[in-house]
Amino acid sequence: MRFPLNVYLPALVGSFLVSLLTLPWWRGFCRRAGLVDDPGHRKIHDEPMPLAGGFSVLTGIVVPLLIGVAAMQWISTGAHAMNPLLIYGWNRRSAELASIVVGALVIMTVGALDDRFELRPAVKFGGQFLAALLVASAGARITLFVPSAVFSYAVTILWILTVINAFNFMDNMNGLCAGLGAVSAGVFALNAALDGQYLVALLGFLTCGALVGFLPHNFPRATAFLGDTGSHLVGYLLAVMAILPHFYTRRHPRVWAVFIPLLILAVPLFDLAWVVVLRTRLGQPFYVGDNNHLSHRLVRKGWSKQNAVPLIWLLATVTGGLAVLLMRML
Repeated sequence: MRFPLNVYLPALVGSFLVSLLTLPWWRGFCRRAGLVDDPGHRKIHDEPMPLAGGFSVLTGIVVPLLIGVAAMQWISTGAHAMNPLLIYGWNRRSAELASIVVGALVIMTVGALDDRFELRPAVKFGGQFLAALLVASAGARITLFVPSAVFSYAVTILWILTVINAFNFMDNMNGLCAGLGAVSAGVFALNAALDGQYLVALLGFLTCGALVGFLPHNFPRATAFLGDTGSHLVGYLLAVMAILPHFYTRRHPRVWAVFIPLLILAVPLFDLAWVVVLRTRLGQPFYVGDNNHLSHRLVRKGWSKQNAVPLIWLLATVTGGLAVLLMRML
């Protein structure tokens, strides 16, 4: 099936430009709203930093998406129809995608409240649970071939909560979380595009472009951070992108294919597992931050932060590329 660059490139470039260009406005908004990261313990910046990344990333996704929806409405009426499969997919899954956008707003609200008021862990977890439940209720669920709605809901919610917190934990150096998110979203988009899953691919390219648009404001020198607002959003979007595609298909009738997302997201998931086990062994609450993440350990080994972050991006690119190759070759 021909790779429709005429559809994907505008999504990728449009989300990049919207995110890049709206960040300065969101930076001013965050300063006025008090959504800033103040200098303090384990902080390397010496002045309040606006937590504007999540807002610019979501803007970069939603604005091109709305433009695309309007274009499809025009295309589908008259002699201009040029991609009937895309229009069919949108009509079939529009309600599901709308619920995903609402879930993104919920998870960003939780993150913004935490950035502003430092929510208690139980309250923050409750907000994450609500967003995950919304996605599962809309029909985007993991089944693992088990014919049980209760099992499907439980596994889906657990997966979304895990990935949200994995990316939240990885937001510990300039560019790390956003770059990992961009790599993972790009891999999900490419894999879906090669399988002809147009809407999943579009969501991936939109997310990838929006995160890359934010990166110049965050790496190597930051003028804005993601904050919990942004890191929660990145984790949420990647968790959903792992659920939406059909990895087990007629083209790929292999049970193991449903575990491909674990390989695409191997780096943040491994880091999460590592620090949770280590904190548990040390008798520390797993949700209290420390300096034992992969990025910190690389710096202690002598890597500069400016080099450690791209190295982790590269590692994620390798595992993601391996996942795509496995889907194509085995």
